[in-house]
Amino acid sequence: MTARSALPVLAAAAAAALLAGCTSTAPVGQQGRGPELVRPGALLTCTHLPYAPFQVKRDGKVVGFDVDLVDLVAKDLHVTQQIINTPFEGIETGQDFAIRTCDLAAAGMTITPARAKVMDFSDPYFNATQALLVKRGTSVKKIEDLKGRKLGYQKATTGALYAKAHGKGVELVEFEDVGLLLTAVGSGQVDAGINDNGVLLDYAKHNPDTHVAAEFDTGEHYGFGVRKGNDALRKRINEVLARAKEDGSYDRIHRKWFG
Repeated sequence: MTARSALPVLAAAAAAALLAGCTSTAPVGQQGRGPELVRPGALLTCTHLPYAPFQVKRDGKVVGFDVDLVDLVAKDLHVTQQIINTPFEGIETGQDFAIRTCDLAAAGMTITPARAKVMDFSDPYFNATQALLVKRGTSVKKIEDLKGRKLGYQKATTGALYAKAHGKGVELVEFEDVGLLLTAVGSGQVDAGINDNGVLLDYAKHNPDTHVAAEFDTGEHYGFGVRKGNDALRKRINEVLARAKEDGSYDRIHRKWFG
């Protein structure tokens, strides 16, 4: 999922080609054994900025809920997390794993059957749903109120699927990343925007001229993606998530970013 100012595809491909030559089978982690990583000493994380509060750049550094959780995984592996900003399509299609751009994807990404065909997912770590962001004062309270009006969505997301399935008679407008979508709602370029509730609620909190008019119970769950067959890394992520929920680390990180 369920943000995102993308790097140029050519630059991303060039970086990936460089990384491809650095694949390591060196063991890491406890007892000298662990998952295979693309680059020794690093846990490379693909994401697509911005997607606050999950991943966002502040003061030159990428921070967020997902970032803090993956830092727990990196610490468990005795390596350092390094974040790679890449187009969301490359993540969603599994291309970034195929060309060894990264070890895992943390991009506020909903677990779906289509995505599970091209990558393996960790256990769910966040419950999400779709929501509708509008300007304050508008009469829009649901998608049906947008007939003959404009609804913006982010490309290659579950919000896009929901908009296309339920936006009968609505003019749909596609945006490359959630930053452009939010700007379009704020400027009146579109009458509403659909995306994951966590992102839209965070935006509305900092932009009181907007508000979340509706949420749609889609039963979505976020997961961290890994290369197909990389069970060692997937299992280690699951172990870290389970331990974080038991020892209170998960709750502490959740409060930090969501209150």
